[in-house]
Amino acid sequence: MALKPNSTDTRTRSSIQIFIVVGLCCFFYILGAWQRSGFGKGDSIALEMTKHSADCSIVPTLNFETHHAGEVGNVDESEKPKSFEPCHPRYVDYTPCQDQSRAMTFPRDNMIYRERHCPREEEKLHCLVPAPNGYVTPFPWPKSRDYVPYANAPYKALTIEKAIQNWIQYEGNVFRFPGGGTQFPQGADKYIDQLAKVIPITNGMVRTALDTGCGVASWGAYLWSRNVIAMSFAPRDSHEAQVQFALERGVPAVIGVLGTIKMPYPSRAFDMAHYGMYMKEVDRVLRPGGYWVLSGPPINWRNNYRAWQRPKKELEEEQKKIEEVAKLLCWEKKHEKGEIAVWQKRVNDEACSGRQHNSQANFCKAEEANDVWYKKMDACLTPYPDVSNPEEVAGGKLKPFPERLYAVPPRVASGSVPGVSVETYQGDNEKWKKHVGAYKKINRLIDSGRYRNILDMNAGLGGFAAALDSPKLWVMNVMPTIAEKDTLGVIFERGLIGIYHDWCEAFSTYPRTYDLIHAHGLFSLYKDKCNLEDILLEMDRILRPEGAVIFRDEVDVLIKVKKITAGMRWDTKMVDHEDGPLVPEKILVAVKRYWVVGANSTSVQ
Repeated sequence: MALKPNSTDTRTRSSIQIFIVVGLCCFFYILGAWQRSGFGKGDSIALEMTKHSADCSIVPTLNFETHHAGEVGNVDESEKPKSFEPCHPRYVDYTPCQDQSRAMTFPRDNMIYRERHCPREEEKLHCLVPAPNGYVTPFPWPKSRDYVPYANAPYKALTIEKAIQNWIQYEGNVFRFPGGGTQFPQGADKYIDQLAKVIPITNGMVRTALDTGCGVASWGAYLWSRNVIAMSFAPRDSHEAQVQFALERGVPAVIGVLGTIKMPYPSRAFDMAHYGMYMKEVDRVLRPGGYWVLSGPPINWRNNYRAWQRPKKELEEEQKKIEEVAKLLCWEKKHEKGEIAVWQKRVNDEACSGRQHNSQANFCKAEEANDVWYKKMDACLTPYPDVSNPEEVAGGKLKPFPERLYAVPPRVASGSVPGVSVETYQGDNEKWKKHVGAYKKINRLIDSGRYRNILDMNAGLGGFAAALDSPKLWVMNVMPTIAEKDTLGVIFERGLIGIYHDWCEAFSTYPRTYDLIHAHGLFSLYKDKCNLEDILLEMDRILRPEGAVIFRDEVDVLIKVKKITAGMRWDTKMVDHEDGPLVPEKILVAVKRYWVVGANSTSVQ
């Protein structure tokens, strides 16, 4: 039976809106941020309540003249803001650094053409990427795990190409995701149950997972109910819209490929990795004691070589090579049954100290383990951190999740991050609990389930994501490559996920990925580094229609940001710091208006 994307909670839509408006969350309704799908687009009743709502004091008007006259005086408020036109409809799914036409000009060897290739300055678009006709807010989690509105990603190829593997089915005006995958056509749940017999998935010790070549990310989608958060990635258009489907389902994913460039993650980041045949690079990001899962070819080649239509000798050699590399990496094989094999990375290299004398064991420089942005993949082995005894976990033992979230991370406890002490870390946590508490008063939708996919553009120690922690949402924590301190390893040690990125370039994701974007100090950080207009246009590209943005920065910076966004079909409001109007740091909240292809404007070619 076909489902209607707008049907969820339709009868309660007006009452929800009235409650929120009367409950002092009037700012987002004044801005016109009435939501589609599960929370509905605004109706006349809610609008009327907004008009007559007397108490909007929760978002007070700033008095710049009294407290910040100098900063305001530097901006000509009378100047009309630049207006940005919609891009041509052909750019509805535009991914600047993974553009298909540009990709085809690069070599196909080692998947180079699928790697990041960003436009030159003169090639950049300076327009607003439109949403497709009929676009609606995705279903709330967990319904979004199983259903995606067809209008949001209208691509049917996978329903035919992957029909036998049960990836995706088209049913009327929605796609349904039965939970199948290339290596688990009977469903991800059963597959994860098999893994759980070998890997301690249920006790909190496996929290972060990496899924390379993720398909539509059903493995990550079904791990969520086991309190495991998976970072899924796959190339653009390797299978039509696979990463886009993952994100519409509410599953963490980015566009990426294991080619010649290091993955944008720190060393010792993940508790578990799924597939990924570049084993030395997987080893770099796998935590000591972590697990590597390989299912499918060449595992169980003796029984499957005919079905795979590959020579027995070739498959035998392939598995032999995997076993040799795993031994060199200090991985121990824990399980092989059917088409599933599991290795565990040893907790330190005491048990395989003999590899120091192996001619194939060329070790990387330890200080380069996190130097990954556009850096070529190394043929060397990432060394373990030193230990004082054979039982010690190299790099430090982690607590089970959720205790891990606020426990002192080993990189902090050991002093591995310059300038970050235990006291600094704990103080940062308290600060972000306070900040997030203020955000929730400004925007009551934060706790409602309305915002599933959240982006923190300058994540620091991960305090924002930790304070938001909820089964209703996930946060992509971005560590800017120009940040003074590299704390992404700390973020992963808290049981959170993240990625390195330079915001002078486009992010590795599809348009309309995130429901809520947080930018703390980002525009101060990138001041004089690149064009702030480009960063804001990129934020618009990856923000869903009717999505929200929270900027926290110095007031003079936010005034410049506000001026640019005035031409971007965003509604904004400046808010005082929670400690009062005398604090120079302010909050700028914004909502992207709903509009789609062809709506009220000509487009930029």
